[in-house]
Amino acid sequence: MSDQMDALIKEINALAHKSKTEELSPEEKARQKELRAQYIKIFREGMRQQLEGIRVIDPNGNDVTPVRRKKKVH
Repeated sequence: MSDQMDALIKEINALAHKSKTEELSPEEKARQKELRAQYIKIFREGMRQQLEGIRVIDPNGNDVTPVRRKKKVH
């Protein structure tokens, strides 16, 4: 996990914990929403990169990745 993601998770968790013990201010609620959006964006980018890197190999060892998938990656 990247340092940026670790920092986001730490701050999200701190706000979540605080919200369980007391009411968050409007600024804190907005910050929490912003942090969650950033987290989701980073997560989706990472997942997309992983999926784009997948290759389909048949039992004979041939790369049978669909042509349209190869074009997006390269």
